[in-house]
Amino acid sequence: ESCDSGAERSSTGSEALSSRMVVIHVKFGQEDEFLFETTCAESCDSLIRKLVGVNNRRAQVAFLCGALRELAKHGPAKAADEQGVDEVKEAYESRVVEKSAHYAADPTGLRTGNGVGEQLSGVFEDVCGEAERYVSKSQVKARRAVTLAALDDRLANMRGAVTMAYPMGLPKWDPVQLALESVDGLDGTPAAAALLDENTAQLWCAGKEFRRDQTVGDRLGKNEKTKVIAKLQKPDAGPPAREPVVSDDERKAMMAHYFKRQEELKKLAEADDDEYLHSPWADPKALKNSLQGFTGGAVNAPGVRR
Repeated sequence: ESCDSGAERSSTGSEALSSRMVVIHVKFGQEDEFLFETTCAESCDSLIRKLVGVNNRRAQVAFLCGALRELAKHGPAKAADEQGVDEVKEAYESRVVEKSAHYAADPTGLRTGNGVGEQLSGVFEDVCGEAERYVSKSQVKARRAVTLAALDDRLANMRGAVTMAYPMGLPKWDPVQLALESVDGLDGTPAAAALLDENTAQLWCAGKEFRRDQTVGDRLGKNEKTKVIAKLQKPDAGPPAREPVVSDDERKAMMAHYFKRQEELKKLAEADDDEYLHSPWADPKALKNSLQGFTGGAVNAPGVRR
């Protein structure tokens, strides 16, 4: 499939698809996907390493969006020996809980409750909102490719917002601090399941694997206007399942149409088969009666209208 849009930078910082690049549409399911541009001359090994870098950075950014919002609302994470619901500590342990002007108790007991305040919360939300839009699947619908440099820009914005709120830095055990330092900081979090190893990850397309000793052109041909759907996955997983013929949205539309049709057929089956015979248009003598002046059982005199 060729891509006919010229290369230009969008307001979100994404690159619109070039008409002279190979486009790899990486899908992990219906809800997680992104576009990446390469060339026929690039080695498959280099491509896979870049795709893994983008995948891991997207997971990092997505995790930080949620973690930053928690930080803004409930403050830094507590040390392991200090964790617990503040209300319980005050009531049953006679502990004195430090509360700032922006205190909002963390129901999980993992954070101090001392948030950043309304103004800085707005900064955090703006940064997270922009990052979320960049890693969302809407970029695919908008035909915008993702780049590692743009993802690093989003991370830099997040890092700047945290520094603005906490000039002295966050505790070394805080999930936000760990995730901002590197992808390795995601260990032990749900986001870690999405991480891949650049040395062992596999890229598949149309049931065939991209061999690292080949080029993209060896695998897809020499047409620089090619666009393919590919799967990036962990090793030894085997060929991925084929893409569904219809998407979830299309399937829902088909089911809605089928249900509506079933209801219409049900109403027709319940209706009286001879009911239409009572309609005026179904009277076989309607034309004759009209010509002879018979309307509603009454006879009209010639030239007289009722």
